[in-house]
Parts: sequence; structure tokens; C-alpha cells
Amino acid sequence: MRGTADRASAKAADRWRFYTLAPALAVYLLLALLPIVNLATMSVHDIHWQQGAARWTLVGMKHYAELPRDVLVRAGLANTALFALIAVTAEMLIGFALALFVSRIAVGRVLYRTIFLLPILLPGIVIGAIWKLMYNPDFGVINQLLHLLGLPGFDWLGSGSLAFLSVIIVDVWHWTPFVFLLLLAGLETLPQDIHEAAMLDGASAWQELRDVTIPMMVPILVMTLAFRLIVSFKVFDEVYLLTGGGPGTATEVLSFTIYRRFFTEDRMGYGSAISVIALFLLTLVIVLFMGMARRRMHAH
Repeated sequence: MRGTADRASAKAADRWRFYTLAPALAVYLLLALLPIVNLATMSVHDIHWQQGAARWTLVGMKHYAELPRDVLVRAGLANTALFALIAVTAEMLIGFALALFVSRIAVGRVLYRTIFLLPILLPGIVIGAIWKLMYNPDFGVINQLLHLLGLPGFDWLGSGSLAFLSVIIVDVWHWTPFVFLLLLAGLETLPQDIHEAAMLDGASAWQELRDVTIPMMVPILVMTLAFRLIVSFKVFDEVYLLTGGGPGTATEVLSFTIYRRFFTEDRMGYGSAISVIALFLLTLVIVLFMGMARRRMHAH
């Protein structure tokens, strides 16, 4: 009898939680889905402004058929994928190394944490201005340091072979503190008795990291990696402020292509079609990634 009463009480609590959260969930879904539905609707229309009013002309799949022939879209897709791969990998490795370092020191931990977090506190416009000055081929501090070392300077943002790398460096500098903060929080929540047991068993620092720390950190590593992948696919600030997608299409990314087509060229229907494809591809990447990560976590 008591078990039946407990189950009934648990079901009542579940219903109460559902009914309590349902209004907030409905509002959230409405706010999330309405822009997507509007974007999809725009993508099958040509939109022109006449006498201050938007004129919508249904064109069906015309914009989607044009996408494979668009040089900027192809370059944007390739550069975005490469950017995400290189930048996120570097941020995860550097952020994890910094988090390990800070988690294992007793003196100056707050100071180190504050210093490492400074880049993420700066607005994007300030970061762009700072790094554009630093990359300046004539008086930028980077080339000045190279000259002091007896090395030649480079045209960091004007060279097709260097501009893409330069943008990645700025993104890594900007977002590594975010990765560091999440991973440090994860490391500080790990039970210390497991580390002490590994040390008593004679495990080396590398063995402890490989067999103890990393397996326990898998959930937070996956969450951090997923978040950074999502944000990296939407990279815009660094490209807009530093290179404008150039030289040529060397730093053209999908977000900047959408901005160029939608706002600069006033092709709202076509820009919406690119946005829909970008949203679909990003969703697909995240679903596949989370599926593989879930299988890895179950395997551990």
C-alpha cells in the first residue's frame, strides 16, 4: 500500500512540474520557432522594397537552386568548417592545459584566473581594433618584435596565405579563456580521493591524467566542445572587423556571406536561403557529434 501511495505521489509531483514548466516552455518554443518559420518563408520569396513597403514574390526553390553555383557560399562553407576544426581544437587543448595548470597550484590561483579571463571580457569591436593595429604591416607591434629579432615582417591581413591564420589566432586568443573557465570548474569538482588513490598506487602524472582525470572530465569536455563548435560556426566579428572576408575569399565564412548577401546586396530572400542551409548543416553536425559523444561516454 505504501509503495502504491509513493508512486502516486511521484506521478503527482511529475505532473505538477510539467504543468508548472509548460507555460515557460510554450513561450520559449514560440520565440524559437517563429523566427525560423519566418526565415524559411523568406527563403522562398523575392523581397523588394517599393514605396516603403516590402513586396513579396513567391519564387519557390529558386534561391536554393542558386546556392551550389555561388562561389562565396562554397568558399564560406569550406572556410567555416576548416576554421571550426583548427580554432576549436586549439582552444580545447590550450584551455585544458591552462585549467590543469591553475587547478594544481596553491599560490596565485586567483591572479592567474583573472589574467586568463581578461580577453573574454573585452567587447568584439575592441578586440578587432586592437588586433588590427597589432597586425599592421608598417607599425604593428608584431612586426616590430620580428624586426627586433632580425626577422622580416609580414602583411598579416593582406596576404591570402596568412589572413586566415591571423583570424584563427584572434579567435583562439578570444575564446580560450571561456574553455579554460568551464574546464577549470569541472576539474575543481572532481573528487580528490581518486587522485590520491592513483598517486598511492604509483601512477605517474601522465597515467593519472590519461586514466583518471580525462575519463571523469568527458561530460564537461563534450559540453564545452559542443558549445564552441556551435559558436565557431557562427564566427563573424573577427572576419568583419579584420579582413572583410578578403583578400579574395581567403577569410570568407558563411556568416559573413549571409551578411553580404542579405544586407549589403539587399537580397533578403537569397540570404535567408543561405541561413536555412547553414542552420540545417549546423544542426546536423551537432546531432552527429552528440550521438558519437554519447556512445563514447557509454563506452567509458
